[in-house]
Amino acid sequence: MAPSMQRTDEDPLAFIASIEHPTRKADAETLLRLMNEVTGEAPAMWGKIVGWGSYHYRYASGHEGDFCRVGFSPTKSRTSLYGLQDSPHAGTLLETLGKHRAAVGCVYVNKLADVDLGVLRELIEVGWSHERG
Repeated sequence: MAPSMQRTDEDPLAFIASIEHPTRKADAETLLRLMNEVTGEAPAMWGKIVGWGSYHYRYASGHEGDFCRVGFSPTKSRTSLYGLQDSPHAGTLLETLGKHRAAVGCVYVNKLADVDLGVLRELIEVGWSHERG
């Protein structure tokens, strides 16, 4: 389920530079490089989420909106990763990712050192290429 959120004009690099927690900041810089490489696009801010691309969603309830195709949000306690669970291949990859917790709309990691970055890259690739509708 996509959060209800709008794309903003905030600079993703400035947002990442403002992160005080050293591990979250280093992880955000790594995710920025990784998602830039996979998507070939520049990121944008969606609230407090650094995101790439966009898609339009509409639920049976009639609720609709736009959201990033893949992205992340660093918080004080963990990093939330978006758009990595929608592909049919995601379940198998998540089993080998490493220490994480999956919720309806995102994957939570405490720090990137807890996960396999190769598997994370594959999750980003399949998340980015997955058709949403």
